Amino acid sequence: MRIAFTSLITVHALIHVMGFAKAFGLASLAQLKMPISRPMGVLWLVAAVLIIAAALLLFAAPRWFWLVGLAGLVASQIAIVASWGDARFGTIANIVLLAAVIYGAFAWGPFGLRAEYERLVRDGTSRMASGARPPNITEADLAALPPLVQRYLRFAGVVGTPKVQGFRARMTGRIRGSATAPWMPFVAEQYNFYDPPRRYFWMEATRGGLPVDGLHAYGETDASMRIRLLSLVPVVRVEGPQMMRSETVTLLNDACLFAPGSLLDLPIRWRELDARSVEATYTNGPHTIRAVLVFDESGALADFWSDDRPALGEDGKTLLPQRWSTPIRDYRAMGPYRLASRGEGRYAAPDGEYAYIEIEVNEVTTELVPHGEGQR
Repeated sequence: MRIAFTSLITVHALIHVMGFAKAFGLASLAQLKMPISRPMGVLWLVAAVLIIAAALLLFAAPRWFWLVGLAGLVASQIAIVASWGDARFGTIANIVLLAAVIYGAFAWGPFGLRAEYERLVRDGTSRMASGARPPNITEADLAALPPLVQRYLRFAGVVGTPKVQGFRARMTGRIRGSATAPWMPFVAEQYNFYDPPRRYFWMEATRGGLPVDGLHAYGETDASMRIRLLSLVPVVRVEGPQMMRSETVTLLNDACLFAPGSLLDLPIRWRELDARSVEATYTNGPHTIRAVLVFDESGALADFWSDDRPALGEDGKTLLPQRWSTPIRDYRAMGPYRLASRGEGRYAAPDGEYAYIEIEVNEVTTELVPHGEGQR
């Protein structure tokens, strides 16, 4: 789709060069019957350059595509109106360009979910940058944890690393809205911060060849999930206290999977269940949730489940009580840690358990900001 659009507006831009050539007598163009002044000829050339630049930016720097495309669109339409009898059909191409500019302003510009995500992340990292470098985790820090959790933290390699203030994870995978819905491939990035707890998850998916944007935002007092088709059309919007409670489970799950060292500082009450599992009761503000962590014989976390994270109904609004689990596998080195690189999100629906998301974790880092010498 991007290639087809780029080809169209490139041809549109090259046609504008004809107006410049006509104005400066560089070519005899019988199809342009109306005279074009030299100042207007320069405008035709400016429009061509701007539109070609927009086409290149769509691949090289999409963030700026919409702004340059808008400037090219305005210049082009002024030139077309001035030579309406010869150039009026160029308006059709400009309508297509306008649609792309509007999409770009929301997909990459300042008006969409991506821009909101980036603002939230900047705010979180700026708070981290103002703090001192955290101390390293020691064996003594692990003493208050249940033996199974201690063993997992050693397995993950957290001893000797700095205490976790936040992390960034990048992943790919596929997701669907229900057990019978089609899968959508996606790429995602998320940032979690722990003072106070915040979680920002950004996803770009594709459905039927069309782009889908998703933003989960967990703040100090609220949480929301918003999904938009073509960056513009709302498909899902869920927020409020029930969503905040549900995403509190996700926050604890993230800590277990991506940043095990953070379990040392979160307000968690632990209860040993058996030789392979423990229960974690986590409280954030007015929300208290419970989850069970299941470990394998090597000490690695193998599964996490909770009854406090309901499924989203097919209407995109209703939350349905169902057990949620995240079996994980394929541990590998990520920075100084050993973490699971593959996993699923599963719901135990009344008619059978199913996976609604499958992920491959490509990167996890807790080094989000540099600490100056004076902060060490």
